[in-house]
Amino acid sequence: MKKTILATSVSLALMATASQAWSDVRTLKFHSGLAESRPEAASLERFSELVDEYSDGQLQVDVYHAGSLGLKEADMLRIMQRGMVDMALMYGEYYNRDAPEMASIYAQGAITEAEQHLDILPTLRELYREGYADWGIHTIGGVVAPVFDVGLHCKEPVNSLEGLRDKKVRVWSGHLVETFDRLGISAQVIPQNDMYLALQTGVVDCAYYLSTVAKTVSLQEVTDYEAYLHPWAASPWMFGVSDRTWNSLDEQQQEILTRAGEEIWKETRDQAVDPEREAEARKEREAMGITMLPAFSDEDVQTFVDAAWEAWHEMASKAGDEGIRYYDTVTGELQSDSQ
Repeated sequence: MKKTILATSVSLALMATASQAWSDVRTLKFHSGLAESRPEAASLERFSELVDEYSDGQLQVDVYHAGSLGLKEADMLRIMQRGMVDMALMYGEYYNRDAPEMASIYAQGAITEAEQHLDILPTLRELYREGYADWGIHTIGGVVAPVFDVGLHCKEPVNSLEGLRDKKVRVWSGHLVETFDRLGISAQVIPQNDMYLALQTGVVDCAYYLSTVAKTVSLQEVTDYEAYLHPWAASPWMFGVSDRTWNSLDEQQQEILTRAGEEIWKETRDQAVDPEREAEARKEREAMGITMLPAFSDEDVQTFVDAAWEAWHEMASKAGDEGIRYYDTVTGELQSDSQ
């Protein structure tokens, strides 16, 4: 009888210990608006795995892809400020309504060589850190997006600004509409999901798009020619933690999140610029039947960049003093590096 009682007591003690250990596990919800098929999504899963590894399973990050938590990107600053979700993949250009200055940090035409992007990344990161901090969001690394080639994908052979002047061009932002308008070229914002149909039906003649991933939206079915213009100025995706969540974590948990976030930042930074990847993509495009035209001339590129910077400055001015400060900081460093 005593042995039975002892065994029962030991069993209950073990169960209580296991229950306590389980209850000590902290799980954070991580919102991402990107589809799980996107390359960035793999980095988020990698981040989750690293947190699990470094914490011996005591800190978990559950990633909710494709906005499956029902949160809207335009509202993320307010959502994070209120602590309605623990973490989120933050992209400054989405928050033009609440923080227009964030959309002014980086713009297309900012760089003409892919390596410039790596040089400016520390400055971009610091400006985003400041901006998000104003909304009660702590940043811990993130994903450095690949620097893809940007080209004009057209139904007819076009590889000059002059050749675009009688064409209608699809772009993805108001800044680009203003840029092309300064060049006497008609452009309109058309969402990525509507781009194929717009080209197919003649709403536009050309698409300004990322050449390396054009196959993912089947542009080879509705265009025949492509010409390289400039490298994509890709704003980095930052890992944001609501201050309410961050302050509820102990020092060790904070260190684990920071370590994992920094590791993902380094991994993706090292992979961001890859000339071989871009060259292989061009070969693949040719194999699909696309005629790869000579790139836009250096003169055309500089003309485009000048117009893009003018439109960028106007956008920053509309965002107020912070927008101008961000613009001056980034462009000042880019100009310094080019001298």
